[in-house]
Amino acid sequence: MSAATRPLPSTRTLRARAAARHSEYLADLAALVAIDSGSYSPDGVNRVAAWLTDRLERCGATTQTVPTGRHRGRALGHALVARKKGSRPAADGGRRILLAGHMDTVFEDGTAAERPFSLDGSLAHGPGVSDDKGGLLAGLSAVEILTEEGFDDYDEIIFWATPDEEIGSPGSSALTRALAAEADFALALECARENGDLVIARKGVAEYLITVEGRAAHAGIEPERGAHAALAAAHLTIALQALNGRETDATINVGVLQAGTRPNIVPDRAELHVEVRAAAAACLDRIGHALADAAAHLRVPGTTATVRQLDLCPPMEPTEAGRHMLDLARSAAAELGVTFGAAHTGGVGDANTIAAAGTPVLDGLGPVGGADHSPQEWLDTATITDRVTLLALLIARLCHTTAP
Repeated sequence: MSAATRPLPSTRTLRARAAARHSEYLADLAALVAIDSGSYSPDGVNRVAAWLTDRLERCGATTQTVPTGRHRGRALGHALVARKKGSRPAADGGRRILLAGHMDTVFEDGTAAERPFSLDGSLAHGPGVSDDKGGLLAGLSAVEILTEEGFDDYDEIIFWATPDEEIGSPGSSALTRALAAEADFALALECARENGDLVIARKGVAEYLITVEGRAAHAGIEPERGAHAALAAAHLTIALQALNGRETDATINVGVLQAGTRPNIVPDRAELHVEVRAAAAACLDRIGHALADAAAHLRVPGTTATVRQLDLCPPMEPTEAGRHMLDLARSAAAELGVTFGAAHTGGVGDANTIAAAGTPVLDGLGPVGGADHSPQEWLDTATITDRVTLLALLIARLCHTTAP
């Protein structure tokens, strides 16, 4: 028999706890932004992981740092998984909630010193202030205020921080899938959109390398003996770009086109690096077949092409369970006087991987921020209290619900 559920913490109490932490949040955010933690800055990423580890262990979580290896010959930092056990086992209906954020930024070492944390009115600036250090800190703060409130009516809260999200999570995606498979619900800690919206869908991305093979010849003496790979690649580029518009909410981009070695040689090889983004997995698959078909029908005699998929990040598609989570979030937000919409974005994140594991996920649960990946990156500190409260309320209410 399942144990009786305990009362949910009140909105008023949680908001008061979040408000009391506002100054501490800003000091913590400044400390995290001061750490250079680019995707290929493993020492900095590991410093962020150590900082989070200390705080999570202080609120009763057990932690583990996980090596994630190397990518393209360069070392990656460690991932961090923290587990906070509750009082209701899964066998008694206890939920497992996954909180997922990332520790890496897109910025090179030295950026933190060049553009240190600063406040301009309510807007905080600095590398990673919104993407994703503000979000990570929101997740940590929500766990802490729930702990202070004595709410533990769950099986487990899993706090997951990746070191390589900004480069596609090559070292951590398998771990993300495994943790997502354990969870009943997942909340991704990217910051809310600039207008405050949460994220209910993200496009998927497939990357391809198309290699065109031709035949070399002297360009001045006997060009007719050659098979011009660059010309074939140029025609193929036009054909692939023409695929844009054939599918709803999808883009195809030949981002890199390389061919030839010398101007007096008919090129015998060319490469096209192609990115495809689409809102649905079926659409990604159809475009992949269209790429292969175009590569099989080159315009230049004597040339051939091979297509190789280099990477695939599946889309985070809207689901009934995701909309249910959004409804819960909106209900909680209404008690705070906060409203927001549901965003569909072309950017990818770890939420894509979580969704592909079949776990209901809602993204954009950090404070409101914007201008990510740029020197103008900002986070609106006036939204911190309400967004941390919202996140804590949503965690608690998910513990008392089932996915549709």
